[in-house]
Amino acid sequence: MSGAKRVLFYVQHLLGIGHQRRGATLARAMQDAGMEVTYVSGGHGIPNLDLGGGALEQLPPVRAVDLYFKELVDEFDQPIDDAWRNRRRDALLRVWDRVQPHVLLLELYPFGRRQMRFELLPLLDAALAAPHRPVIVSSVRDILVTPPKPERLVEMLERVDQYFDHVLVHGDPDLIPFDKTFPHAAKIAGKLHYTGYVVDRTGRRGGPGSPGWDEVLVSAGGGAVGDKLLRAAILARAGSALAHKRWRVLAGVKVTEDEFRTLSKFAASVSPDIMVERARGDFPSLLMNCALSISQGGYNTLMEGMHAGCRAIIVPYAGGLETEQTLRAGLLTERDVITTLGEEELSPAALVTAIDRALAMQPAAGDFRTDGASDGANRIAAWAAALDW
Repeated sequence: MSGAKRVLFYVQHLLGIGHQRRGATLARAMQDAGMEVTYVSGGHGIPNLDLGGGALEQLPPVRAVDLYFKELVDEFDQPIDDAWRNRRRDALLRVWDRVQPHVLLLELYPFGRRQMRFELLPLLDAALAAPHRPVIVSSVRDILVTPPKPERLVEMLERVDQYFDHVLVHGDPDLIPFDKTFPHAAKIAGKLHYTGYVVDRTGRRGGPGSPGWDEVLVSAGGGAVGDKLLRAAILARAGSALAHKRWRVLAGVKVTEDEFRTLSKFAASVSPDIMVERARGDFPSLLMNCALSISQGGYNTLMEGMHAGCRAIIVPYAGGLETEQTLRAGLLTERDVITTLGEEELSPAALVTAIDRALAMQPAAGDFRTDGASDGANRIAAWAAALDW
């Protein structure tokens, strides 16, 4: 093994791909900080996931069937059973045994991904029992989804007390303190570390001719639940104050080929100046250069838009048990940095009105930290360096 400190980073997405995008940004920062990252993905593969030289370990993938995450299915769309769980657990433990990490980093758990405790609790037990015990860290966004049962919050607290040395909160307490959605935050204050927001800072601002210059950029993250927004935006173009500009509609990786073709034909029937593409790796640059962004309110798109300083209309996804997007968008709307349109209000006409409101505002200029990837990576590197093995 090399002399670099080793990090085993577990990331599991079940519906959208935001967790993977944020995880990949943090993985690149850890590589830049001199660590050797093994990135364990438990979801379906994401094309062009840039880990900055980190090693990808793909577990047998699993995804959620519906918006409530009650049923999980494997890569063959079969419900997972105990035999499948045992195989996944064993595969994860083999990675653990081979890597022998200095840092075990779990994305979201124990503040989410409770469905995966069949493999995460054995992994954590192995870490505690290891001859060379690693630093155990949770990586969590600023806002938790409200659990359906209040006792789950107590369970989260117990898991932190039992297993974790540190909790990295990828947010800014001046905007959203962790206790806004985790009422027991004060009880783990000694383990909490705010990193600022994890933002892909590779975007480059250009001029005429640059990617996305002066366009209307429409996106819906990975695309698992964004079709209604994309179609409403396509229909809103003709009646909007930005009908003279080119509109770029990005379909996420979760949009099937049939759905992509159908959406492309629909856009072409409305206007030849509406371009439909797959999600692009230069999305941060498109945000930097656009005249307006219309999107859902996921962590990555919203905070990258704030970093880019673009005008933005946010339509928070509120399906299933989702509360995170609505809360974050509402707090930013109160600061007059974005325009919000509720999902239940979404229509082409409502978007036209929202565009007028957005154009009357100054471009977003959030006064909160967006250095979460480098801050988090540097903290992890320092904790690893303090180990005597």
